[in-house]
Amino acid sequence: MAVWLLARSRAHQLVAKKLALLGVLKQSSCSLRSADSSSLTVPPALLGSCNNSATRFFFSRYESTKAHTQFKQQYISEDKDDQAIDFPGGRVAFTSEMRFIAESANKRVPCYRVLDDNGEPMPYSDYLQISKEMARKMYSDMVTLQVMDTVLYEVQRQGRISFYLTSMGEEAINVASAAALAADDIILPQYREAGVLLWRGFTLQEFANQVFGNIADYGKGRQMPIHYGSNKHNYFTVSSPIATQLSQAVGAAYSLKMDNKDACVVTYFGDGGSSEGDFHAALNFAAVMEAPVIFICRNNGWAISTPIQEQFRSDGLVVKGQAYGIRSIRIDGNDALAVYSAVRTAREMAISEKRPILIEALTYRVGHHSTSDDSTKYRPVDEIEYWKMARNPVNRFKRWVERNDWWDENNESELRSSVKKQLLQAIQAAEKKQKPPLEDFFNDVYDQLPSNLVEQERQLRETIKKHPQEYPSDVPL
Repeated sequence: MAVWLLARSRAHQLVAKKLALLGVLKQSSCSLRSADSSSLTVPPALLGSCNNSATRFFFSRYESTKAHTQFKQQYISEDKDDQAIDFPGGRVAFTSEMRFIAESANKRVPCYRVLDDNGEPMPYSDYLQISKEMARKMYSDMVTLQVMDTVLYEVQRQGRISFYLTSMGEEAINVASAAALAADDIILPQYREAGVLLWRGFTLQEFANQVFGNIADYGKGRQMPIHYGSNKHNYFTVSSPIATQLSQAVGAAYSLKMDNKDACVVTYFGDGGSSEGDFHAALNFAAVMEAPVIFICRNNGWAISTPIQEQFRSDGLVVKGQAYGIRSIRIDGNDALAVYSAVRTAREMAISEKRPILIEALTYRVGHHSTSDDSTKYRPVDEIEYWKMARNPVNRFKRWVERNDWWDENNESELRSSVKKQLLQAIQAAEKKQKPPLEDFFNDVYDQLPSNLVEQERQLRETIKKHPQEYPSDVPL
């Protein structure tokens, strides 16, 4: 024992000399005591606290670890539970027990909710208050989105537009999340976020122009219907490839951080999008770069015809945030107050703390995936009806607004009648507008059209002249 203590004491002295040479020892520092009561003076910056218990070290993220590497393992308490390695990124404890991390927790992560299915506030609800004007606008936009989806879906079925996709069952995520954001916040949508653009002031006429692809369409008829976009409203144009917007959103958020802007980026995606590699790359990118971006996942149970059980074995999406070092929350996506409160709070954290946030909103896609889909082929009709009637987010929020005496049936009938009338007028006007000229098919990408595109345009025009009956007559040549 005496030999062991002597060797230990000499080791202490040796390390103390090395630390002194490194210039890390100061008179104002506290003492690090070992089992034999000998001590070293160590700068407070290297110690989380100084007491008689086992010493713990805490490193800031960008702090140099050169001085830390001088501490030998023998200065850690002989208690096995306190043995650790000062590994880059943080201290990691050792254990003599071979212990695998469980593949899933015994209990699922709870879901934040404010209103129950009847629109009654839950006991001891923790949520942000909203004004009468805000509540009425939120509800009005949810109804407007619902009416627009119903009418334009039928317009597609009539063959007047080529494609459409609804947000039925997900109105609360659309409108309430948009209400929680600021106009300077940048939106990178997937394709089921028309309500976000509606909240920001995109008119029914602008929606109609886009789906009809007329000359007033900002995309000049080159995008699929529902691929909305608006520079004015900080809303990136929708693109078809799944999940590509996620990593793009992180890059945009990092630019806001570099410019010290008081804004964040919000990007939306479905549960199916999390099965793409872009999702994982984006989360890791955001966490490492500490970008002010909010990831909002609409977990609606289905990636077209693929149920979530066949996509992943984890407890949904919320647990994946922790794996990448991202603060996360699971919310009831059919509860407008819960969505608003969570997104508003997430925005404050993302901007003030310069960090990414992941929100998993549990909801259900009541409509078909798109007009190219028949969801009754892969899920029971009674399941769809249950979510459409019993868990309807628009009806739930309506009950809450009515209980506050902010809405009544006269307001309801007037709103729905007005929206439908405006929308039908917008559709008629959009349908009559001229289509973009053929030359718009080739421009807006290059300053000077390259020779291969010049040749393609020439060949296209010649083909149209030879077979005019095969091409739309309303496209100006």
